[in-house]
Amino acid sequence: MSSRQQPRWTQTWLGGVRSAGVDLGYPGERLGLPERGSGAVAGFGRRVGALAIDWIICTWAIAQGILRVDPAQQAWAPLVIFGVVNLLLVGSMGMTFGMRLLGIRVAALDGGNPRFLPVLVRSLLLCLAVPALIWDRDQRGLHDRAANTVVVRM
Repeated sequence: MSSRQQPRWTQTWLGGVRSAGVDLGYPGERLGLPERGSGAVAGFGRRVGALAIDWIICTWAIAQGILRVDPAQQAWAPLVIFGVVNLLLVGSMGMTFGMRLLGIRVAALDGGNPRFLPVLVRSLLLCLAVPALIWDRDQRGLHDRAANTVVVRM
């Protein structure tokens, strides 16, 4: 390629490789997932919505309503409840309440429900928050990569 055909270094750095004309495919293509519909990688909006619903359930319904814990005085309680709920529900059903409401689930890379140990690792990393904020081009956070899982649409 001549220097005229190659993208400037600022194009790849500022706008990413897609803006420089490099086609990486759609999210999930490398994993063998469809581009749209059931089984496709879940979008950012659905994930954040499911997280917000689950956080509200853990903070208000379980912590305050059932356990009578004041999250203002014991700030760690909702996080522990969130981790336990995530571990139990994703480990048994492949989804939390928020995920079910928004039509997404956690799947192992082979397509089935993830096993207990990967769900434990995923839940612990999800509670740390930072691993969930670092994504790859298939929209899998570090917590999903560590557990060999992917969040897909139902």
